[in-house]
Amino acid sequence: MEKGRRKKIRYIQKMPKIGQFSPRGKPGRPDEIELKIDEYEAIKLADYQGYDQSEGAMAMGISRPSFGRILRNGRTTVADALVNGKIIRIRTGDVQVGVRQRNFPSKDRGGENEFNLRSQLKEEALRRNISKFSQPAHKRGKVKGG
Repeated sequence: MEKGRRKKIRYIQKMPKIGQFSPRGKPGRPDEIELKIDEYEAIKLADYQGYDQSEGAMAMGISRPSFGRILRNGRTTVADALVNGKIIRIRTGDVQVGVRQRNFPSKDRGGENEFNLRSQLKEEALRRNISKFSQPAHKRGKVKGG
């Protein structure tokens, strides 16, 4: 049994279409390395879509320091695979993943997208809270009486 507190759910925009990348120029069966789905998402948000760490953290529903740590681990994994010619397998790993049903736009360095991302996330959180409290008490885990 693991010690410490439970890991927070990391939200991703959608599952990747491809689950593995293989080097072509290496003879024989190359070694494999695992890239966790939250590391993949952090790399995608920061390096591909151009979000800074606080915006990426907001999109994934985690703290900024956690996002930075996940991003650093993911970059290290990708660098190891590139330098040493390893297969990269994308796995869910030991994290809980919540999938958001929308893609956030790529960042264009204007303030407009940051506002849109923040408003989208606030709206989504509000909807979740409303739907949680619109359920009957017994489904929320609260039962009247003793």
